[in-house]
Amino acid sequence: MIDIIVAGGGPAGLATAIHAALAGMDVVVVEPRTAPVDKACGEGLMPGGVAALQAIGVRVDGHPLHGIDYVDAATRARAAFGHAPGRGVRRTALHAALSARAADLGIPTITGKITRLRQDEHGVEAAGLRARWLVAADGLHSPLRAWLNLGRPDRRPPRYGLRRHYRLAPWSDYVEVHWSPAGEAYVTPVADDLVGVAILTSRRRGFDEHLTAFPTLLPRLAGPAATSVRGAGPLRQRVRSRVAGRVLLVGDAAGYTDALTGEGLCLATLSARALVGCLAAGRPQDYERAWRRLSRTHRLLTGALLSAAHRPRAARLVVPAAARLPALFTAVVRALA
Repeated sequence: MIDIIVAGGGPAGLATAIHAALAGMDVVVVEPRTAPVDKACGEGLMPGGVAALQAIGVRVDGHPLHGIDYVDAATRARAAFGHAPGRGVRRTALHAALSARAADLGIPTITGKITRLRQDEHGVEAAGLRARWLVAADGLHSPLRAWLNLGRPDRRPPRYGLRRHYRLAPWSDYVEVHWSPAGEAYVTPVADDLVGVAILTSRRRGFDEHLTAFPTLLPRLAGPAATSVRGAGPLRQRVRSRVAGRVLLVGDAAGYTDALTGEGLCLATLSARALVGCLAAGRPQDYERAWRRLSRTHRLLTGALLSAAHRPRAARLVVPAAARLPALFTAVVRALA
């Protein structure tokens, strides 16, 4: 019998499969798309995410990131990561690197999509396979999470992400986060001649219309757009539990607060390691507690910033507050990094 079926071959699913293979488990990935897969995301890896990938033999190209800049129309606040840089990397390059590592380890990928399953006290059946466990890594709007009825309603206004790349030399080695009452814009250098711009907002408008809310950013984007606009959302996903019998949730499927603080990939990789460790120890019930511990800082700080983002008056105070309290701002950035 297979040890683990991983439903979803994105970064979270591949990280889970790689950790499982390195732990000596028999694992199969089921994924409907051909790698590499693109997705609307900020494409910034925090230092912790870079280290977590290197620990499983995954190294990515891209552009070094040395910290975070918060910017509004009148103020700028800067916080350096400290001892190690992060990495700006195209989502397709990250996915390709994870896929190559999985192939090196002999992890098979079956083309297909799992939307339902059967489980009993001894195992799980899905996609014509039987395994001891199934890991749902099937994304933000996880079909398996919905089928298992693990989602919870969210009454906040929905938030969405939009992303486009520009053929420009990066003007900074920091991720710039531009704040306005209309939303936030993330500028991430991902190559020596390419920057990504991701917009987070609850307003339904076109990408170019959103850019007008960021007067310090708009003049810099004079170069040609290198990619079309991609979107994602609603972003916030509340989940009752990450464990349902012999099914465990990881990555965006396990719950998502917002992309505001940018460490989703780091959390997904660390959660994958914790999940596999719990299964290897024969204690799957410990994974829920491990996930909550790993995500606690992210959930608290991202939730606090999200509350400010939903209130225009509070949103206007975020960058001035960070500029007046540089030590606190740096401590928060390093805690997340």
